[in-house]
Amino acid sequence: MAAILTLGILGALLGLGLAIAAEVLKVEPDKRVQDIEKLLPGANCGACGYPGCNAFAEAIVEGEVKNLSVCKPANEKTYKEIIKYLKDHPDKDGNVIKVEK
Repeated sequence: MAAILTLGILGALLGLGLAIAAEVLKVEPDKRVQDIEKLLPGANCGACGYPGCNAFAEAIVEGEVKNLSVCKPANEKTYKEIIKYLKDHPDKDGNVIKVEK
């Protein structure tokens, strides 16, 4: 009986510790990635060199992508919308991500 009680208490304490750690250490995703992904065609074709539109949007926000035309399914309107969105939504430091068509 003592073993069951000990393991129960230990499990509860470890579970509580994990719950607190998950809350304290959580990372908030950059909303811009989701917004840019919505602007992309959504083909998830990989023609841009990334494994889908989400990865491409993440690369845009991180500044890895300088030329949007690597997204083959997108058109001129899509490029302009993404460029406008990036100008209107700088990062936390106030820096604007610069990309071209």
